[in-house]
Amino acid sequence: MAGTIDKKFYSKVLLFGEYSVIQHSMGLCIPYTLFDGKLTFRRDNTAVIDPELKAFSLFIKQLIDNNQLTYQFDITSFEFDISQGLFFDSTIPQGYGVGSSGALVAAVFDRYEQENHTNLDISKLKKIFAQLESHFHGASSGVDPLISYLNSPILIKSKNELGSVTIPSFPKGKGGIFLLNTKRSRKTEPLVNLFLEKVTNDKFDEVCESELKPITNDCIKNFLEADTTSLLVNFKKLSEFQFEHLSPMIPKLYRDLWIEGINTDDYFLKLCGAGGGGFLMGITRDFQKVKQVLSAHEIRLLLSF
Repeated sequence: MAGTIDKKFYSKVLLFGEYSVIQHSMGLCIPYTLFDGKLTFRRDNTAVIDPELKAFSLFIKQLIDNNQLTYQFDITSFEFDISQGLFFDSTIPQGYGVGSSGALVAAVFDRYEQENHTNLDISKLKKIFAQLESHFHGASSGVDPLISYLNSPILIKSKNELGSVTIPSFPKGKGGIFLLNTKRSRKTEPLVNLFLEKVTNDKFDEVCESELKPITNDCIKNFLEADTTSLLVNFKKLSEFQFEHLSPMIPKLYRDLWIEGINTDDYFLKLCGAGGGGFLMGITRDFQKVKQVLSAHEIRLLLSF
């Protein structure tokens, strides 16, 4: 059954796993309800054709013509609605790593797929979404649309194993995890390609395998156990690793801020997604203090503890 027009699909945040998931570490991703998008028609009833949706419909039509879809998709209705002014009304910033294209894919799939996918295996849904989102990125894991579609946190345990997970209740205190807005968009593909090029170097590949992967797994374990003491220790290790080995992904204007947090222990920063811009993620023992220290920047509390 087709989904409804005006149904909201939320953005996402990759808490842990940027780049390390390429090395098959664990990854933890959550819906982020601050931003959302929905398929809707223009209020003035003008049949202005949305170029993004039109291009997406042509991509899906080609997949259908080549017998590459594994499910029934109502391309006729999708094309007709686009001709009547359908567009994706979204507050999700593009190029910020919070899943703008993922939410669009989830919305289109929910509205126009013609089978009941409520009981479909998550890994199969992920493959469907990876195929659809490849239109936007050239390659996709399918995780971003999956999170928007299920509106549920996802734990990636391995390359072929993932599932919904419950975010624990944290004791209330002064600390927190926050997002810092660099106020600059970026493209994911060149940054991922840079990382893939770097891991062809055996020495870099080994340091990712021996350091980045276990640190990431420890952060996820600490988070899911609500062990904030250990999480702060391992988050700092992750921040130090990324500063040393992934500095090209850190916006130049934020490198001094990054190392200042490590040196003072006031806060620790890490990439949020591919880096290069968008959001950075931080953790602190005292969020009110960090609000003062980083008062020149736009920061938003994601989770308090």
